[in-house]
Amino acid sequence: MSLADSSHKLERKLGLFPVTNIVIANIIGAGIFTTTGYLMGFLGNPILMLILWVIGGVIALCGALAFGELGAAFPEAGGEYIFISKLFSPMLGFLSGWLSLIVGFSAPIAASAIGFSNYFTWAFPTFQEWLMLNELLSPGLFNRLLAILIILIFSFVHSRGVVLGARVQNTLTLLKILLVVGLIAVGLAFGNGNFQNLHSGSSIDLGFDDWKAIGLSLMFIMFAYSGWNSATYIGSEIKNPGKVIPRSLLISTVIVTVLYVLLNLFFIYAVPVGEMRNEPEIGGLAAGFAFGPTAETVISLLISFALFSSLSAFIILGPRVYYKMAEDGYFFKSIAKVHPVRKVPSNAILLQATIAIILVLSGTFEQILTYMGFSLGIFPIIAVAGVFKLRIQNRSRLKLPGFPVIHLIFIASGITMLVLAYMQRPVESSVAILTALSGIPVFYWFKRKSFNR
Repeated sequence: MSLADSSHKLERKLGLFPVTNIVIANIIGAGIFTTTGYLMGFLGNPILMLILWVIGGVIALCGALAFGELGAAFPEAGGEYIFISKLFSPMLGFLSGWLSLIVGFSAPIAASAIGFSNYFTWAFPTFQEWLMLNELLSPGLFNRLLAILIILIFSFVHSRGVVLGARVQNTLTLLKILLVVGLIAVGLAFGNGNFQNLHSGSSIDLGFDDWKAIGLSLMFIMFAYSGWNSATYIGSEIKNPGKVIPRSLLISTVIVTVLYVLLNLFFIYAVPVGEMRNEPEIGGLAAGFAFGPTAETVISLLISFALFSSLSAFIILGPRVYYKMAEDGYFFKSIAKVHPVRKVPSNAILLQATIAIILVLSGTFEQILTYMGFSLGIFPIIAVAGVFKLRIQNRSRLKLPGFPVIHLIFIASGITMLVLAYMQRPVESSVAILTALSGIPVFYWFKRKSFNR
């Protein structure tokens, strides 16, 4: 490779600390601050909900162990796209990348941006009036435009270079962890609440309807855990990826699982079950019950800015998948372009921002969560199954413990969750499946185009 060629490639600049920060930021996002109210609406039982958060963490940890082995074997940008393409088929890999483009990253960016705007306007209900936009915009449209503005700002920041982006990410992630830890510690130690709330929910008889509700709830929970695999998307920019990728995935997943369970315990302690049901701004609501209206405003504001961290992480990771697809000839050639000075896939960042903005304008928050949760559950199952092929072919560079039990747990739980969630929300789930299948003709179009060049 010539010097000119190498100047247009991604560079390995990220160590364990920034990569772990990116993974944690990618996991802790809109999900934990918005899904608990919906879960209580589905389940009606606080203890069952806490158990499902623990189960979700175990599933994510099983996935992290599997992806750590895959990331060590294929230390390149792309995540599932690379693993599935190399272990199964380029078409299956392309479909995972196609889903990442439309749903996997763009939809979480949209959800995080909407979560920010919802919490921000919850904290400052007169903000729109202060800008003198009451006469021009409805509150819903104002929130969407605010979300779009945030997407554009962070896309611009990350188009300036990975080092600057990582510094911004490190700061945002540390602030977010401090917020979560502070909310748990101060809330449980000094906040008003009652642990009797744990026993105030409805009973569960585990009939078929309950199992469907559990499946849908686990899908929402796994959305909140999504990002446990995110270090594998930036493998081309990680120093010593064989060690850093698996370590960052395992460290971050364990930390986040502990924080999630304790944070949900605080929500249950602070908020009566009846008040919690279907409430999207659960963090602000819990702060209000625990400390009063002033704290509700302050915490809602802090949560709104904490969501910047996850939104920022998604904007870092997603374009690396599209970049790799384009580099392999399965996407528009311009998307593989790396800025000669800033060393980032600028066009891929712009494309992702455009799709995220379209999603912000096109659906409700709960619809986006359901569509996204189902979509994100499909291809990690196939990627984890790839570890079996990796072992059979003796191509594994780092054999992590737990094989094959953790892999079978991940695959079985993932399939069960998708089936139950489909039965509970067939429309959004069908749209997710059709979105994935719509990539098949696109793949063959790019393949023929690449062959004819």
